[in-house]
This record gives sequence, structure tokens and C-alpha cells, in this order.
Amino acid sequence: MTQPAETLANATTVGEAVDPVGWSPWRAVVGFGVVSLTADMVYEGARSITGPLLASLGATAVLVGMITGAGEAMALVLRAVFGPLADRSGRYWTLTFAGYTLTAVCVPALAITPFLAGAGLAVACMLILAERAGKAVRSPAKTALLAQAAGAVGLGRGFAVHKALDQAGAVAGPLLVAAVAALAGTLWPAMAVLIVPGAGALLVLAWIRRKMPDPAASENASAPPAPTTVREAPQLQWPWPSARSLPTAFWLFAASCGAATAGLVTFGVISYHLTRDHVVPVAAVPLIYAAAMAAAALAALATGWLFDRHGGRVLLTLPILVAVAPALAFTNSAVVAIVGVLIWGAAVGVQDSTVKALVADLVPTTRRATAYGVFAAVQGAAAITGGTLAGALYDRSLPALSPPWPQPS
Repeated sequence: MTQPAETLANATTVGEAVDPVGWSPWRAVVGFGVVSLTADMVYEGARSITGPLLASLGATAVLVGMITGAGEAMALVLRAVFGPLADRSGRYWTLTFAGYTLTAVCVPALAITPFLAGAGLAVACMLILAERAGKAVRSPAKTALLAQAAGAVGLGRGFAVHKALDQAGAVAGPLLVAAVAALAGTLWPAMAVLIVPGAGALLVLAWIRRKMPDPAASENASAPPAPTTVREAPQLQWPWPSARSLPTAFWLFAASCGAATAGLVTFGVISYHLTRDHVVPVAAVPLIYAAAMAAAALAALATGWLFDRHGGRVLLTLPILVAVAPALAFTNSAVVAIVGVLIWGAAVGVQDSTVKALVADLVPTTRRATAYGVFAAVQGAAAITGGTLAGALYDRSLPALSPPWPQPS
């Protein structure tokens, strides 16, 4: 039996579409947060050792950079396709499930690549790219559903709580992988164990889907019969035209956030500096990354609550964080560099939570998935540009990224 068309139109909050058992918007927000927590354990855990895994399969540094860079670009830029597709097709849940399934399958499958002889490296590269594509497939649709739920409790608070749970997974995943790899003495068991949180993410998502009925179905059940009208048959169209209906304020905000993204150096470049210049031991890098993810969670919570009280003015702190982070992180002082990484994490937390809350305020409900997809594409293009520029500056002149702070003798 087919489901009704999935649309977010005309539903002010998810609270209007819940069943009579008492399923609240907060439960929906926390539920999506738990899904993100378990899914983050999977792909953030994998990202913490992707480089060493590929290297063990025979990859060169250039190939590692190409695959990880292309994966991050796919995860952002492809959302410009799947966001409009979600709004036009109404298949928010279908796309959300498809994206999370790719992550839950592809990451644990990396465990078999060391046993595939010469084909192992090629298979690993394809699995890494497929997992990142899954991120692009699900994110706009899932974020639109989350925004629908968060509207009843405050967009800032809702996105902040979700981001805090998300970042808890980003901390737990790398720590789990590090512990399993240390106990096993090799990397593949650490990939295999990630099948457990991956399956958990899908089970929790299916539970939310059962408890959170289709908004359109709820509205059709309670609304009076509408007069019979002739409706146009759906037409297959390239999804980009719907992006033209986005308001000017959205495009200006997307451009400003793109500039901030370009200035926020990736952790890959930062960790390269920390290890190549022997600022910290290699074993300390995953712990520093976990601390940055914790800082992101705290920043998301703080700015989310402030957003609901004071509006978008709270985002004026983002350019300050973006400017300060590389200036500190690229020093040769371990303490100063770690402070810079924590500020970098705070900026990431604001970008991934409170920024999305303002996007939801700037666009109509029926264009949210489109807006999130286009917004991510702008950020993706900016990240590629900024990362390339940061790498070039690092190779040519480290002081261009960081001022000459006094170094310990």
C-alpha cells in the first residue's frame, strides 16, 4: 500500500501532525538527534582513520587527498540536486532513509577491503565516495523534517539540541575506533564494529517515522473536503528552477556564510600542521579532534538559545571565530594551537546548527529542502576554494595563515 505524497506544505509544526498518543515535537527533535548521534559515530569514526586505512592499502598522499577532498565536495555540492528533488517529489522520508542506509552499509564494508588484494584500494575509494554521496542524499530532506519539528519548540533551541547530540556521536565515534584499533592492533575491526551504531541509526529512524505520521495525511484527515479542482499532472523537470524562487535575503545570507566557510580552514590542514611540525604527538590528534567536536556542541547549544531570544544578531560572532581560529591553530605552541582548534570547533558548531535555523526563517516551508541543498552547495564550493587556498598558503608561507606568535624556547 503506497504512502500519501510526502509534503511539508501548509503544516505549521510537526505538532499538528502527531498521533493522539502524545508524541511531542521535542521527542521528534531528540529522536532525529539520536539518529544523527549514531550515524555520526559511523562516519566520523571512519573519517578519523580514513587516511591511515587508505595508506595501508597502498594509496599515495596525493590519492588520499583527492579521495577525501572529492568526498567532502560531493557531500555538500550534491545537496543542490537532492534538496530541490525532495521538495518537488515530496519524498522526504525516502531520501532520508536512502542516505542513512548508504552510510550504514558503506562504512562497515571498509572492513573487507584489506582482504581484497589489489582490488582493495579501488573498492575502499568507491565506498568512501558512496558514503559521502549518502550524506548529500539525506541531509536536505532530513533537515527540512527537523526544521518542521523544531518550529514548535523554537528553531534555535531545536537545532541546538540536535547539534549537541550530533556532536556527541562525533566525539564517541573516533574514540570507539581508536579503542578497537588499539586492542586489535589493526584497523579493519574498527570499521567492522561500526555496523552496530549504523543499524541503530536506521532502527531509530524507522521508529520516528512510525510515530511521526505524514503531515499531509494528518491535514487531509482533519480538513473539510475541498472543492473538486483539476490539478496539473506532475511534470519531470530539472530541480534547479525551484531555486530561483528563493528570496534575495537567503542568497545574501548564503554568500556571507560561504565567505566564512572559505576562511575556516579544514581540520585536515590543521592536523597536517600539528603532526608535520611536531606540535603534538600523532596519537593526540584524535583526542584534540574529539575536544573540538565537544566545543562545537557547546557552541551550538549556546548560540541556539541566544538565537531564539535575540534573533540572527547572534551570528555576528561567526566571522570573529573564523578569523581567530587559524591565527591560533597554526602556531608551533601546543597550548595556543589547541585553543585555536577549540575555537575552530566552536565555529563549526555555529555553522552547522544556528546558521541552519536562520535559513529556515528566511525561506517558505515548502522551499526548505531546496534552500538547504543550495546553501550546502554554496558552502561546498567555498570550502573547496578555501581549502585549496589554505594549502597553498601553508606550502608557501605559514605566516600568511598565522601571525608570528612567540614560540617556546
